[in-house]
Amino acid sequence: MTQTVLQNEITELTPKSGVKVDQRRSIANALGDVLADAFRLFINTQGLHWNVEGPMFYSLHKITESQYESLGESLDRIAERIRALGLPAPESIDEYKSRSVVEDLPRKVELQARVERLVHDYEQAVIRATRTAELAEEVGDIRSVDLLTRQVGDYEESAWMLRATIAS
Repeated sequence: MTQTVLQNEITELTPKSGVKVDQRRSIANALGDVLADAFRLFINTQGLHWNVEGPMFYSLHKITESQYESLGESLDRIAERIRALGLPAPESIDEYKSRSVVEDLPRKVELQARVERLVHDYEQAVIRATRTAELAEEVGDIRSVDLLTRQVGDYEESAWMLRATIAS
């Protein structure tokens, strides 16, 4: 009994949701990409939060704090949705890095360029999450559609708030 409890083989589960196995796999794979984007956005947003300096310090520090906290919560929702679809969620830094459309924020550039780049990354993540929602909708996976609709809204709001903060 103890031996069984200590083993942690991650397996593919078989939920009975009305979504066919190959469709579940396809959606879970696309959600893995969305998860990778959210993880990289989390890191970049928190990094900007920690390292912002200058006249925009307070406003960017507060905005990015709210954003990375929201991203942290979304990571769990996305990963758990992948598991609910029966597939293992990605869990390594290397996998997130290779699957994400988001790259590290540049460090040795002006603050405005860093924020503009983060806005761009949020917008790229919107595109991917929207495509994934469309895929889920085609097969009737309304729970994934709901999750992704919320994610798109959060990303669009984050991009807007950052863009408005640096507007001249």
